[in-house]
Amino acid sequence: MAKFEGFPDETLRFLAELTENNHRDWFNANKSRYEQCVRSPALDFITAMSPLLAQISPHFHAIPKKVGGSLMRVYRDTRFSKDKTPYKTNVGIQFRHEAGKDVHAPGYYLHIDNTGCFLGVGLWRPDADALAGIRQRIDAKQPEWKKATGSAAFRSKFALAGDSLKRPPRGYDAEHPWIEDLKRKDFIATTDIPATAISEPDFAKQVAQTYKKATLFMSFLCRAVEVDF
Repeated sequence: MAKFEGFPDETLRFLAELTENNHRDWFNANKSRYEQCVRSPALDFITAMSPLLAQISPHFHAIPKKVGGSLMRVYRDTRFSKDKTPYKTNVGIQFRHEAGKDVHAPGYYLHIDNTGCFLGVGLWRPDADALAGIRQRIDAKQPEWKKATGSAAFRSKFALAGDSLKRPPRGYDAEHPWIEDLKRKDFIATTDIPATAISEPDFAKQVAQTYKKATLFMSFLCRAVEVDF
């Protein structure tokens, strides 16, 4: 694989055109463009991230594979969706925990879209056991949670996001000091990045530096779901 020197300008242009032409005939006619300006640089980025990610934690993997690695599939699962367009119009890259087999495990995420780009960290839609474990740890380790989500480093970049329950989860008082976080169904944090950043030669280093600011948050979640950080 080539050394990563930033995503080409053509990446966002291709995604914008795919948004306007989201059907198989157009994609098949432009598949070589997809491979050249989306998939190839994405795999190079993932390769560049591997040693940088290892400096944050040895338990999260950057896997530069066309299928089954850190690069998420371009093909949409339309079986249960009213939207039958066949392709994702964004680039999704997730660096998963070694113990995780799907997107519901702790992970680091990069989203590239012609309408906006962002980084994400945490667990999206943890299963019932993981969700219970996180809530229990927040309750039992309140100063630790406060530090994980309130440190200057974390708050300089990240904000908690995702869906929440309307009412307190069973077993937790509505007056609990952390009730709004206990009501969360997603334990993720995101930060927007300028679209111009993805084309910079040191983009991988920028991403790693941002991820590092969420170390206390990620280590808290890993301990909550009983995996190594």
